[in-house]
Amino acid sequence: MNHSEIHPTDTPARHQPVFPPAVHTQRPGRGVAVALGREAIINVRNLRLRTFVGFNPEERHKKQDVIVNIEVGYLLSSGVVEDRVEDALDYEPMTKKVIEHVENGRFLLLERLAAEVLQICSGSRNVNRARVSVEKPHALRFADSVSMTLEYHAGDAHHGPEELR
Repeated sequence: MNHSEIHPTDTPARHQPVFPPAVHTQRPGRGVAVALGREAIINVRNLRLRTFVGFNPEERHKKQDVIVNIEVGYLLSSGVVEDRVEDALDYEPMTKKVIEHVENGRFLLLERLAAEVLQICSGSRNVNRARVSVEKPHALRFADSVSMTLEYHAGDAHHGPEELR
């Protein structure tokens, strides 16, 4: 068969994306179906904190504003759809750890700050991926901010949270 005759649905299975098996559930009285075993994503947006960040003398003696954005992916379980709190990813303690760590820390580099926040976020139960972005507003004269973004993917040996220590 010539490649121009191949229909997109005829592509070999090895080229198809592989997803974990999903179980569909429906809440009684509601018309909403949820694919269990799929990823749920929690976003914490624009967490505004103050910390010591930078290596210039004035940066080492005066706290500066930073803005932290967190995206955490975890697998849905049936308990979450049934409203069982213990089966959900509790983002409040994770966020409190981030706040405490950032506000009580001292960082020369934005990279280290982002790596340590990522380590906190990727250490939560059932997290299979995390993405952290840390912004330093007014770091450059003509820019709104400078930011650093780091990601963690479970199973990726090159990006595990243990390498961030």
